[in-house]
Amino acid sequence: MKLLFLRCTWLALAALWCTLPLSAQTPFPKKGQVFGDQQVPRVYIELPPDSLAHMLAPGNEQSNYHWHATFVFDNGEVRDTVEQIGFRLRGNTSRNSQKKSFKVSFNTYDKGRKYRGLEKLNLNGEHNDPTIMRSKLSWEMLRWLEVPAPRANHVELYINNRYYGLYMNVEHIDEVFVNRRFGNQEGKLYKCHWPADLLYQGDDPNLYKATPFGHRTYELQNNTAEDDYSDLAHFIAVLNNTPTETLPCELEPIFNVDTYLRAMVYDIFAANWDGPIYNKNNFYLYHNTATGQFEYIPFDLDNTFGIDWFIDGLASRDIYNWAHPSEPRPIYERILAVPAYRKRFSFYFGQFLDQYAQPTPLFAYIDSLRQMITPSAAADSFRVLDYGFSLEDFQTAFEAPLPAVQHVRYGLKPYLQQRISSAAQQLQLQPIDPVIRPLSLRFPDTAGQVHFTAYILDDGPLEQVEVGFRFATAADPVFQPLADDGLHGDGAAGDGIYGGSIAPPPGATRMEYLLRATDTGGGQSQWPVCGIKALSLRQDIPLYINEFMASNDSTIADEAGEYDDWVELYNGGTAAIGLKGKYLTDDPTLPGRWAFPDTSILPGQFLLVWTDNDPEQGPLHTNFRLERNGEFVGIYDSTETGFVLIDGIHFGPQPTDTTTGRLPNGTGDFQLLQPTPGASNEALVSRSPQLSAAYSLHIFPNPFADQLHIGWEKAPDKVWEVEVRDLFGKKLFARQLPAASGLLVWQAPAQAPGLYLLMVYEHGKLLHTQKVLLQP
Repeated sequence: MKLLFLRCTWLALAALWCTLPLSAQTPFPKKGQVFGDQQVPRVYIELPPDSLAHMLAPGNEQSNYHWHATFVFDNGEVRDTVEQIGFRLRGNTSRNSQKKSFKVSFNTYDKGRKYRGLEKLNLNGEHNDPTIMRSKLSWEMLRWLEVPAPRANHVELYINNRYYGLYMNVEHIDEVFVNRRFGNQEGKLYKCHWPADLLYQGDDPNLYKATPFGHRTYELQNNTAEDDYSDLAHFIAVLNNTPTETLPCELEPIFNVDTYLRAMVYDIFAANWDGPIYNKNNFYLYHNTATGQFEYIPFDLDNTFGIDWFIDGLASRDIYNWAHPSEPRPIYERILAVPAYRKRFSFYFGQFLDQYAQPTPLFAYIDSLRQMITPSAAADSFRVLDYGFSLEDFQTAFEAPLPAVQHVRYGLKPYLQQRISSAAQQLQLQPIDPVIRPLSLRFPDTAGQVHFTAYILDDGPLEQVEVGFRFATAADPVFQPLADDGLHGDGAAGDGIYGGSIAPPPGATRMEYLLRATDTGGGQSQWPVCGIKALSLRQDIPLYINEFMASNDSTIADEAGEYDDWVELYNGGTAAIGLKGKYLTDDPTLPGRWAFPDTSILPGQFLLVWTDNDPEQGPLHTNFRLERNGEFVGIYDSTETGFVLIDGIHFGPQPTDTTTGRLPNGTGDFQLLQPTPGASNEALVSRSPQLSAAYSLHIFPNPFADQLHIGWEKAPDKVWEVEVRDLFGKKLFARQLPAASGLLVWQAPAQAPGLYLLMVYEHGKLLHTQKVLLQP
């Protein structure tokens, strides 16, 4: 089976000041040092012997107590030590296995602490899988399918210097995980355990808080004080009760169907029977505040690729009739009942078979990992304890089943070979309509224009991509083509990126819009799938980024005694401004990155926010840091207004312990200031102990665009020389100042924007140094 034509075009909505995500984003962070799979790192855990004995003692299998321990990570390139971590058992059935699984927690005894950006790690024993390969292959396949899922690699685990075996090191799913994937973490995160069938129980949200086995089936992981399940109850009601013909209109605004269709391809291809489709188990749902959609996130994928105790014929099971045979599974059955979704599922399955499931390269990839982990598996004495897996079994299980072990019904490669063949025969490919993938929108530039670009996926050539827009609600949308010629903000000609721009009429405060794509086979799609989107073109809230410090070495400490970056907000209006529902971000493509708490600023007052990527330290600590070498910081309004930009600035390199802010407060231009956190801004007055009160030096404006003015007054018998150098020490300007007073202008049109040093000498002796900032 071969897909003859595949075209991907990048679809997004663009502009100068800020970016609005219009649909789900699933960025995939790099594996980094912790999850790199070019070697097998070692993890060392040290804890008191009596603590280890108590944790492993019979009867304590269900304990979640975190034992004090020390963690060491060594991959041959880095060796990191973290003391006072929490260490405990984890898992479900694996708690009763001989080869245990463990959780490492870096923030249990040191609130807010992270190790290389992570709060926790899962060390999984993989005791059911003789190859210790299936979950690793699963996580990689999900990454290939662009489904948000944990990063993972093999590691050797040592506890108190004893080798406990070859483990899977798997990224923990929590607020750090979702923030890294979706750019926000304020939405509710539900961990869905057996029997999470997503069946409708009623409209009362409390009906979904049932605890049949000691914990809630839909277990809320955050926002537990509110304990509000209304969003989950609404999603389940829509999924179960909406007629098939209107399901896309109702479901797509609240669930990322497109990503789930690709996750469904993985579940069925890999025979993930312990997931939602068959065993109603092992998945998370995250309510993405940037889009309003629930995102599906899988976990615990060791019972895959033919590992099972109950189901015959997994390698050839019908991909369109894969769910549990006697129980309803709405997440699978209702979605595939929509013809457009069934066609797209088939397309994604065929695409996956063509691009990632070709036996020769797939088996070569598996064999490369197998070769790397074999010495670690051979030395793993715990691997044999549960089912007696020998080293020969480890090698054989890649190539053939293990008849003596009930649940190893397939060798890994034979399962894959049979599943690839049977899926290709079962596949029912039909032409799909264009798929409009995650979009982003940027607001008008100073010329008043809104710029558009767009990404589309189709199995045939595109005929047209266009944007429909209107400025009066009663009017019909006007459609304007988007071009792929390299002349419309669309990248290079012919690269599949379509662009265009619209100039709103004078005085327009609102624009409604949609995207539409048509292919040469007559297939047509629009985004949103039903209705139209609204965009507020301006927001007149007198809330300002008044001052910020991106390099705080000694100016002011937070309540934890740490000298972190900070941003000061100012209310320049006559009434209090509530901040609930508004956002602060350092990335205009992620306007919903950090949500303000439920607080307000009184007229003429200030609010200090710590941009320290440490939200555990308090409600005014963000989940990002400012970059001292320059980036963006901005305030955005609520999701209801379409994340309208309230105030923001793109800034360049920042001096240490100096702020950039507005002078006067709120309304003035940004310039370098004397730090005044939580108070009215003051001009930066440069003082030097070598300059006596009888002398004066005036350098303005600072920051400057192309001309820097240097004024002075001094004794007439003193000869001064002024120099300007870059941060590498290269002299760019030099001039003697023999007169008693005067004004000199340095013109710097050819210099790159950034920080420069201005120095004043008297007869060769340095009198004064000042940092000056050249803006773009």
